[in-house]
Amino acid sequence: MRLPYMADEMGTLDAVKRASVPFHEFMVAQTRQTDLDMFAQISEAEPVDSAEDIPFSLLLPAFMTSELKTAFQIGFMILIPFIVLDLVVASLLMSMGMMMLSPMIISLPFKIMLFVLIDGWPLIMGTLASSFYV
Repeated sequence: MRLPYMADEMGTLDAVKRASVPFHEFMVAQTRQTDLDMFAQISEAEPVDSAEDIPFSLLLPAFMTSELKTAFQIGFMILIPFIVLDLVVASLLMSMGMMMLSPMIISLPFKIMLFVLIDGWPLIMGTLASSFYV
């Protein structure tokens, strides 16, 4: 594989310009239109004709916002079953009169067992991979 920048055949500015093309394409494909519209409105940017014309200064914050939204959604979907498990364990302990016993001590092994039983890592990695549009 030939690397022109590493071989001093290309300047830094040219290398950045060439590298920005695939990054731009990837970020445009992953960014929600609503996020692009919001940052375009905030920055009072001129309307663009095509996706290739979106300035990097507008695309980068919209891409980051889109990725943070996706990460929040994945985290929320993981959190919900664990909160339900915490509530069930806390209710059971309170009903048995064990108020001084921390529900966390009892629920943590159940959370780990639940995560292993539902094959959690492949589910998380699959959800993460499917969040990228090709």
